[in-house]
Parts: sequence; C-alpha cells; structure tokens
Amino acid sequence: MQAIPPSESLIEYPSDFPIKVMGPTHIDFAPTITVVVQKHDQDFHEGKMEVRPSAKGNYTGLTCTVRATSREQLDALYTELSAHPMVKIVM
Repeated sequence: MQAIPPSESLIEYPSDFPIKVMGPTHIDFAPTITVVVQKHDQDFHEGKMEVRPSAKGNYTGLTCTVRATSREQLDALYTELSAHPMVKIVM
C-alpha cells in the first residue's frame, strides 16, 4: 500500500477515532475485542467502548474509540479485527 502524505490525509494524528465492529452476540465478544484493540492502543479500555445489541439480539455492535497515532496503526488494527473469527464487519 502506498503511503498517503500527511497533507492529503483526512485524519489528523493524533486523534480519537471511532471504529465500529459487529459480530454474533456472545458473552466473550466485547472482552475479546477489547484485548485485540489494546494491542494497538495500550490506553484503550471498556469505558471507551459502546455496546449495542441488534434488534433481534443475534448480533452485537461495538464502537471502539481508539487514540489514532498513525495510518499504519489504524491499518494494522483494521486488518487484525477483520481477520478475527468473531468479527463479521469492521467499519
């Protein structure tokens, strides 16, 4: 992937950046995602996560607000979340 010059980036670093993660409802979903996110943002904790069940309760949506310090950090986080077996969608 080609690096985007800071002048062309739509994100100003460092900044708080929300990432939405959806997966099937499971008791370990939020704690598992917390561990994954903490690998990329050591200051992340459950207080920075909003949890929303789907209308029928089959899925859970999480909004994780991370402290984004670089595009590389966000790319690595998106890649790891997208590859996780508990995750269906990352936005």
